[in-house]
Amino acid sequence: MSFNTQHAASYYAATARDAAPYPSLDGELTADVCVVGGGLTGVNTALELAERGLSVVLLEGRRIGWGASGRNGGQLIRGIGHDVSGFARYVGQDGVRYLKQAGIDSVALVAERIARYGIACDLRWGFCELANTPAQFAAFKDEQDDLAALGYRHATRLVGAGQLNEIVASDQYAGGLVDMGSGHLHPLDLVQGEARAAHGMGVRLFEQSPVLRIEHGPTVTLHTARGKVRASSLVLGCNAHLDELEPRLSGKVLPAGSYVVATEPLPEALARTLIPQNMALCDQKVGLDYYRLTADRRLLFGGACHYSGRDPKDIAAYMRPKVLKVFPQLANVRIDFQWGGMIGITANRFPQVGRLSQHPNVYYAQGYSGHGLNVTHWTAKLLAESIALGHSHGLDVFSAVPHLTFPGGKALRSPLLALGMLWYRLREALG
Repeated sequence: MSFNTQHAASYYAATARDAAPYPSLDGELTADVCVVGGGLTGVNTALELAERGLSVVLLEGRRIGWGASGRNGGQLIRGIGHDVSGFARYVGQDGVRYLKQAGIDSVALVAERIARYGIACDLRWGFCELANTPAQFAAFKDEQDDLAALGYRHATRLVGAGQLNEIVASDQYAGGLVDMGSGHLHPLDLVQGEARAAHGMGVRLFEQSPVLRIEHGPTVTLHTARGKVRASSLVLGCNAHLDELEPRLSGKVLPAGSYVVATEPLPEALARTLIPQNMALCDQKVGLDYYRLTADRRLLFGGACHYSGRDPKDIAAYMRPKVLKVFPQLANVRIDFQWGGMIGITANRFPQVGRLSQHPNVYYAQGYSGHGLNVTHWTAKLLAESIALGHSHGLDVFSAVPHLTFPGGKALRSPLLALGMLWYRLREALG
């Protein structure tokens, strides 16, 4: 699946504060580390490495933040994106606790980075998980108790259906769990701000420089159309856009389409009525809805993850019924922006982080399955620790979880997964 031109003009691209370009690579360079991918994984790994005193070259095939890093819903939410308790057989109970804590600490890491480098990205605290069924709402109590057991320092509270209008003006939900330690922001401003910070730390960044070929060895050589980079270590942070650059990794991640719309600016009174406390919101469906208000009072609404490899012909027409099911009061509101992008889905919905066994100086992080805004920052920290210090306990924990290669090869893996997801959606509808 590719980004169609009519889908590429995202709200974020139209409102980014500073999108000054970096040059393309022309010539030969050497560095301690070469990072491939100018999204949140690559940029933050480069920044973490530079903070540790290593020389870094970053190569991006398009623009910084062009992929999911700069197109996502902007929801900065705790967690790895999966109930990690099921991985105890691989990482033990201590490992499970580490993963749960990492899901919390990764949000703090993003906030710390924003503060340290003075990144203006509309950060706003407050998030509510929304239950579609009474059973889901009942399960929120266990989640709240689990957070308390971890010593979670932010306020949480359960909100029943009768009081939910304090959070969202919709009758679609059975209740919610408010978390004041999660929130929302402008993701393209975040990643571009982090790129500026990395550049200021000495990272050499190049855009419009896709890597065409990798030569492995004690020194890794990366070839672009007009240049090459030699480095002692390589980090692959391409996620859904790795393609066949490294087939041993690309087969473990399925690129899936996700779609977002943004309305015209809403009158202040209407915006305050829709989401009175300006929180980020997300429901519990298989094909979940997530939404929030932007800094200029637009409703940004996303979801509808597609595994078929085909974009809707008209994203706005496709998403409008979903918006109106939640907010029928917006029937006469115009949609100003529509866009799509690819996220990297893994079979177990757990991120893949580690190093290639065949080439131990090649590191990677990918497959955030729609939960990358915070987790990318954490995996970048682990990669940098391992490269700079020679070891990272956190990297060992993450890499202990095995990952399947999607069946069917490149041609069949998307249709097979689409059939599987259809089954889950049917079960949800009947359940």
